[in-house]
Amino acid sequence: MGELEKKEKKPEYKPLLSPDKKYKEATAYSVTIGLLMTIIFSAAAAYLGLKVGQVFEAAIPIAIIAVGLSTAMKRKNALGENVMIQSIGACSGGIVAGAIFTLPALYILQAKYPEISVDFVKVFLSSLLGGVLGILFLIPFRKYFVKEKDGEYPFPEATATTQVIKSSEGKNGGALLLLVSGLIGGLYDFIVSSFGWWSETIYTTVTHWGSVVADKAKLMVKYNVGAAVLGLGYIIGLKYAFIICCGSFLVWFIIIPLLSALCGAETVTVLGTTFDGVANMSPEMIFSSYARQIGIGGIAVAGIIGIIKSSGVIKSAVTLAGKSFKGNKGTSAEEIRTQRDISMKIIVWGMIIALIATFAFFYFGVIPDQNKLMLAIVALLIVAIIAFLFTTVAANAIAIVGSNPVSGMTLMTLILGSVVLVACGLRGVPGMVASLIIGGVVCTALSVSGSFITDLKIGYWIGNTPKVQESWKFLGTLVAAATVGGVMIVLNKTYGFIGDNALVAPQANAMAAVIEPLMSGQGAPWLLYGIGAVIALILNWCKVPALAFALGMFIPIDLNLPLLAGGAISWYVGSRSKDKALNEARLNKGTLLASGFIAGGALMGVVSAIMKYANIDFFSKEWAAGSGAQYVAIAAYLAIAAYLIFSSLKAKKEE
Repeated sequence: MGELEKKEKKPEYKPLLSPDKKYKEATAYSVTIGLLMTIIFSAAAAYLGLKVGQVFEAAIPIAIIAVGLSTAMKRKNALGENVMIQSIGACSGGIVAGAIFTLPALYILQAKYPEISVDFVKVFLSSLLGGVLGILFLIPFRKYFVKEKDGEYPFPEATATTQVIKSSEGKNGGALLLLVSGLIGGLYDFIVSSFGWWSETIYTTVTHWGSVVADKAKLMVKYNVGAAVLGLGYIIGLKYAFIICCGSFLVWFIIIPLLSALCGAETVTVLGTTFDGVANMSPEMIFSSYARQIGIGGIAVAGIIGIIKSSGVIKSAVTLAGKSFKGNKGTSAEEIRTQRDISMKIIVWGMIIALIATFAFFYFGVIPDQNKLMLAIVALLIVAIIAFLFTTVAANAIAIVGSNPVSGMTLMTLILGSVVLVACGLRGVPGMVASLIIGGVVCTALSVSGSFITDLKIGYWIGNTPKVQESWKFLGTLVAAATVGGVMIVLNKTYGFIGDNALVAPQANAMAAVIEPLMSGQGAPWLLYGIGAVIALILNWCKVPALAFALGMFIPIDLNLPLLAGGAISWYVGSRSKDKALNEARLNKGTLLASGFIAGGALMGVVSAIMKYANIDFFSKEWAAGSGAQYVAIAAYLAIAAYLIFSSLKAKKEE
């Protein structure tokens, strides 16, 4: 008996759309609009991601547009169609993140090594093959994450997107409440990003004593006051938010000051890892240069621990695939519509074909002539093993915090892959190209699998057919990969990735900085990765969720502390009454409000990106850079937090 069957049976969740009926899902309307959203948001996300290093999640803005269009066109029973529009359109975020975090590094290295060639085919195929593998590797785990774990993980982004899609039903005033909170949260975040009337982040260095402490003791706190991040924390809840913040506390309050004290201002090499003038760095520089690497090691080992713990689930999925491939059904032929996946036989054949195509891509387009066959096989094994195993890690991360640490996992993939390729005799410029493309395929696979679990969770709550979502996801991935390939070439010709006024591409620059010394015979910061690994092992021994803690070490503290504030508000409004039903009503109303904050912030993020692209600038740079903007930010943040609290407490239980 498999892992899934051993679980105690929970009450069956009843979606909005009855499993016993058929509904409009993949229609000419929904597929066309979904593909249009894929093109638009792929281009927008690629530009913004390369400009500032942040890829906004397209799911919520696309859901808002889908609901708006169906309402304006007076389409009846459009819930299923709106989910499909969102699911197809959301391919943009996953593909963009996978591509821009790695592949621009080829352009960056090309300036130093002119023999490196970058073309549309390389970018397109690495994105497409990675995306297809991410979809195929995730489908066998859908039931585990979406159905079996229902109620155990918060799925913050899926929660917010589902609330948006449900709002089209207009029941119980939910749509109006979501609209109002979306306007409040969206306007709040839009003022911050587009006008700078108050700071987006507040720092303890705004005060004299804070600056002294940051300079002397390397202790500093910074806090993002965005409404969307506060709403995210509310949905995540106090438990996971606290664990995540504990990871940040360890890094920022212990490790960073300790590194400064132990390493000093000199250049020190410890077990092959060089620390250069740490005491002269700011806490933020120490974090990005050294401490964050500890988080990467923690994420990698926490992921491996998670893989080991879920080995029963992996075994069940593989066993089911084997049975289906041999001709056994493995599942009931009478399976209800809302639990019907693509046939496992098709999935297995799809994996085989995708892996053969990936091998051909490596053999003919990436690997140099020397030892070509062996190196292509090694490259394929690196992609297949890491992408398959870390699919569950990406899904777990999205389920817990709504954020996929794909850049950290990809960095670890690049390092491990480079070590293996160097050991097999591939180094220098050809090794850099091969490692980056391998990393691009893995990064895209993990990014797409992480975002796809959100789509499937939304479909589960609404009542869509998984098979339909899964089938059309491939077309969305194809269109997104083609769009990103074209956009990246245009952006490189227009702006470039090096020199004055070039696109920042921070993740790609980090990848290039890591890959060059590795392929030139230098090492990686194994000491820091090892410290993170030990921390993850200790956490697991203490029965603390290691992945959530490691995410806290990797994600900057200014994005983690608001999660704790949001989680605390969620706990507060849900525990004020002795009446359980009233507490539940308050929590539910707060979830709607928090979802509105996230939706409004995400949509206004797109508007801000368009304004930046069009060089429309109303930002008050001098005011925003001063201390006054930070004090105003504190007042504005307290006001929006108070709105979330008191509006939630006004909820009344349903009779």
